[in-house]
Amino acid sequence: MTTHAAGSGRSPSVRTAFVSASRLTGWVERFAASHGSLGVEDHDEGVRLAAADGATALLVAPWPNDGRPGRGSGVVERLASLASQPRTVGLLLVRRGGYGVAVASEGIIIAAKTGSRYVQSRTAAGGQSQQRFARRRANQADAMAEAVAEQARLVFAGRAFEYILPGGDRGLVDNLLAHPALKPWAGLPRLAYLDVPDPRAAVVKKAAVDACSIRVTVTDPPAA
Repeated sequence: MTTHAAGSGRSPSVRTAFVSASRLTGWVERFAASHGSLGVEDHDEGVRLAAADGATALLVAPWPNDGRPGRGSGVVERLASLASQPRTVGLLLVRRGGYGVAVASEGIIIAAKTGSRYVQSRTAAGGQSQQRFARRRANQADAMAEAVAEQARLVFAGRAFEYILPGGDRGLVDNLLAHPALKPWAGLPRLAYLDVPDPRAAVVKKAAVDACSIRVTVTDPPAA
């Protein structure tokens, strides 16, 4: 997402990356080397780094401390400690072109299933054509929800995990999480939404690693 700087017609560059707990200290050191001395503040949403040149970085733990805060003398060290705690996550990744469901712990997939389904994009056509398209699209979405819910139930059944990690198309995932087949897991805390392409096997594997990594959002100052 890009935001506009106040009083400027230019937009700052905003980018997001995922950094493992073991690499966080080195990443912060390189950020300081590139942007100048850092101010470090601990906020409710994460750790904020403010560099001398105006660049900022927001570091967000993959999960809440849940009464198990990280340890260390500094906020960055505690954040890395929190992220390194072994926790198990159920991944539910859905886009119009397919789905991926998995259970992962410490970035390693325990069980997974991927598949291809199709839900048409929206159209600007009007009249009866638009109505027929809307019905067809709704039927496709319903068929996908049924198929993916059943696959998710099979993958999740008998495996204990603490969180749901949703990703992909928000509308499809939200509908899926309301499906009766997933009721046993509906009350689990949901981690921050993950933006993913069509969830093929490689995408699910990367998402499992990102699930236990620190989410880093860097905002560079707008060009003069």
